[in-house]
Amino acid sequence: MTVQDKIPDHVAIIMDGNGRWAKEKGMERYEGHRQGVESVRTVLKAAHRHGIKYLTLYVFSTENWGRPQEEVDMLMELLCKSIVNEMDELKKEGIRVRALGDRAGMPEKVIEHLDIIERGTENCTSLNLQLALNYSSRSELAHAARMLAEKAVAGILTPDEIDAATVSRHLYTNEIPDPDLIIRTGGEQRLSNFLLWQGAYSELYFTKTYWPDFGDAEFDAALASYAGRERRFGLVSDCHTQN
Repeated sequence: MTVQDKIPDHVAIIMDGNGRWAKEKGMERYEGHRQGVESVRTVLKAAHRHGIKYLTLYVFSTENWGRPQEEVDMLMELLCKSIVNEMDELKKEGIRVRALGDRAGMPEKVIEHLDIIERGTENCTSLNLQLALNYSSRSELAHAARMLAEKAVAGILTPDEIDAATVSRHLYTNEIPDPDLIIRTGGEQRLSNFLLWQGAYSELYFTKTYWPDFGDAEFDAALASYAGRERRFGLVSDCHTQN
């Protein structure tokens, strides 16, 4: 079986290592983030080429607001510029962009740019790109719990009607299938509050490569690792047909 015979529908990536990449090269941290944008372009093209249907990128967590204000401001500005610069190419390639996370906590300028790119690509169907911004899986689950509690109090549903499927429908990812493969760059081996519910049965791939150095070869290696695994979803081989 080749890699192309077993391509995941949904790949999610924790893009880690920008700051360390820059530090090791004697650069400012923002240079690592700028170079990281190039890796986003590379991986987006690779995902499109392989026929992956969903690509979710962990861009900015709720915890990232605790970074130095100068770095946070630069990241927000870089995000806005990237949206403006990439809009035409994304539409040309048929890539739909959606943001996942709590918009209420984001700067107004960023919200405006996200609205622009979501509206501009909403009819694209080739590849779905999700940007996890001001995102925290625990906050997402708490938000879902609040919505379910409000509906229960209002008599819209009963506690007995709340099951795993009901919870999933109230997450930011309600229209998106769970990730088949979660990749983390930069050497750390943890999920860092990313897609904890959705990643219950995801295959995990960790690499020491910093995100700015993550290119076609590294992405293909992750897909090859995925292709060589058997996904049983808690069952045994005889009870489950592989995807």
